[in-house]
Amino acid sequence: NGRRADVIALCGAGRLTIVEIKSSVADFRADRKWPGYRDFCDRFFFAIPDTVPESLIPDECGLIVADAFGGLVIREAPEHPLSGPRRKAVTLRFAHSAARVLHSLADPGAIRDGAL
Repeated sequence: NGRRADVIALCGAGRLTIVEIKSSVADFRADRKWPGYRDFCDRFFFAIPDTVPESLIPDECGLIVADAFGGLVIREAPEHPLSGPRRKAVTLRFAHSAARVLHSLADPGAIRDGAL
């Protein structure tokens, strides 16, 4: 959809999970784009610090409480399997993006030189 999630993960079974990180109540309330992310993943989580009330996060979303040292899944995200064509499109885009990042790490000048 042209937007970038904070974190997207692809497991070995091909399941896509998106995690949106919210640092405060104001950050959560200002975000109007997150509902659209659910159409591009099998599971959707919010990650929040312990200063954000857990009750703020909708029940249809998973919940991770995190700090600088790690995170704990408080509520699993319900699964909403993607359709085959959508899964293929998102997975290919994910792979392309990951390849660009890997290439830029191996050859930092590639982006500057227009190779990517």
